[in-house]
Amino acid sequence: MSLEEKITADFKESMKARDAARTQALSYLRSQLQYASFEKKKEKLDDADVIVVIKKLIKQRRDGLAQFEKGNRPDLVAKEKAECALLESYLPPALSEEEVARLVEEVIAASGASSMKDMGRVMKEVMSRTEGRADGNVLSVLVKKRLAPPAPPQK
Repeated sequence: MSLEEKITADFKESMKARDAARTQALSYLRSQLQYASFEKKKEKLDDADVIVVIKKLIKQRRDGLAQFEKGNRPDLVAKEKAECALLESYLPPALSEEEVARLVEEVIAASGASSMKDMGRVMKEVMSRTEGRADGNVLSVLVKKRLAPPAPPQK
């Protein structure tokens, strides 16, 4: 069963269970998947495309979460957190920081990267190897730490 089929099945199940919040979130996800399918001119999206859409929606939820916290709206904060958790349940398990660090070392060794100028190339290669299972912020910090020149000694 593809990820898109699983989302559709879960949507139907939530409708039968009369779970309004879950149904609404899955309905929005399905509409975004249909939009992405239309944009890519595909009948069905593959799992990688579905994951891209889900990650985009999670990012939107997290941005909204920050705004609602600033605006002191605990009701909307709870809603956004619940939707975020629902969307994250469809993502593959994330890699640990140690696994990402090991991948960064492998890519740097294989590509011969030695300075910050090579950061984009290293990031691109690691992201393609992790297939979206690594947090971009964690990856960026690890690559910067590894490629940054050593700090001069303090006097």
